[in-house]
Amino acid sequence: MSRKKKELPEIRNVEITGVAAEGNAIARLKLKESDPDPIVIFVPFGAPGDIVNIKIDRRKHSFCEGHITQILFPSPVRLEPPCEYFGICGGCRWQHLPYPEQLKYKRQQVVDALTRIGKIELPHIKETLGSKKIWHYRNKMEYTFSNRRWKSWAEMRGEVPQDDATDALGFHIPGSFDKVLQIDQCLLQEGIGDRMRNYLYNLAREKRYSFYDIKENKGLLRTLMIRIAESGQIMVCLSFGENDNELIFEILESIKNEFPEITSLQYVVNLKLNDSIADQEVINYKGPGYIEETMGNLKFRISAKSFYQTNSLQAHALYKTAATFAGLVKNEDSKEKPIVYDLYTGTGTIANFVAGSAKKVIGIEYVEDAVEDAKINSKINGIDNTEFYAGDMKDLLTEQFLEHHGKPQVMIIDPPRAGMHADVVDVILKSDTPVIVYVSCNPATQARDLSLLDRKYKVTDVQPVDMFPHTHHVENVVRLELRSNN
Repeated sequence: MSRKKKELPEIRNVEITGVAAEGNAIARLKLKESDPDPIVIFVPFGAPGDIVNIKIDRRKHSFCEGHITQILFPSPVRLEPPCEYFGICGGCRWQHLPYPEQLKYKRQQVVDALTRIGKIELPHIKETLGSKKIWHYRNKMEYTFSNRRWKSWAEMRGEVPQDDATDALGFHIPGSFDKVLQIDQCLLQEGIGDRMRNYLYNLAREKRYSFYDIKENKGLLRTLMIRIAESGQIMVCLSFGENDNELIFEILESIKNEFPEITSLQYVVNLKLNDSIADQEVINYKGPGYIEETMGNLKFRISAKSFYQTNSLQAHALYKTAATFAGLVKNEDSKEKPIVYDLYTGTGTIANFVAGSAKKVIGIEYVEDAVEDAKINSKINGIDNTEFYAGDMKDLLTEQFLEHHGKPQVMIIDPPRAGMHADVVDVILKSDTPVIVYVSCNPATQARDLSLLDRKYKVTDVQPVDMFPHTHHVENVVRLELRSNN
């Protein structure tokens, strides 16, 4: 007979004192008089200064997790979230915080990561560079079709009118892999995205097209991707879970006729167990297989599989920061132009952005399709001093590679969230590159890598950049100089 799990308490009149990593608010207090010190309690959707009641959901040795059951006195900084799905869909968890407060806490995340994890000497960390647009800033949105619509407890208990629809087109609910929240509006992308999504949902309901069943791996309509570039070009890519050409073409024709402004309409037939289309064939139905995004005087060709920063305007600010840290300003004297390595180059956005100030740029990327896009992006912009290579960074970036292509005077690094492999760090250390600019979407792994580089490199500049307003995510750009004693 199993022992009954002990009920965890509800704590009353608790003050929220700050914001921590992963976007949670924090409070500190003693749960029992016998506790030697206050314990940290992590709760979502709190604002510093709130006085709340908290139900403890989980207790560990050094911290607790809980949720707010009642806001007794709201913080003076607390805002009314503009999105009706706040707290449900899992995104935009900081809508209740004023934007200047969000920027402050993002900077604090960077400070905490670099000091507590990196444990290195740091210069003054600049204030977070804010986004010019804080709503409708995303150029790419992805939605899921599901035959398992998420229902609130109030709906299931009959406290609010029940919607008989079991199908949904929207976002996965955090913690419920098989449940999708049906949405009518999202404030992250321009209104045409809402119109397209709602049109498809209503069309599918009217025509009785089947929505995907994630447990059974069947259903015609699976995922929807909408990309809207600053150039005004629009890409729509539908993923289908069944290979029924008659119905697929019927749906695509309806979309094409309803939205003639679509630049590129594409589809994928994905019969495997996950939603990724990276290993799937993308088929054109209308227009070219790409759209073009503009950044300054450059154009970047983006396909359905391409990685491109989802906040176009802020990407420009991010790359200008990286270029400034790298000292890559316009210089007509070719003798003074450096050899630049762009590691984890993706589709070559940074490489092409700085090429005009470099003798040559060597870009290295794991994904072969991305490397081909990078070469195309150089070609359409008339850039002839870039070279791109595909391969695993730890295997490709060797001392022999550096000797063959020339040792860099500047290295720009923009790795995935997991950071760099230790072998890559070793090659970078041996390269004695005078200046390194490290761009990261994860200050924690960046801090780990900086601690490894610390024995030969000194951090001289740190600039947090906000790419995703109303979320806890923050990009961070760090400049490193080779120490003079090396």
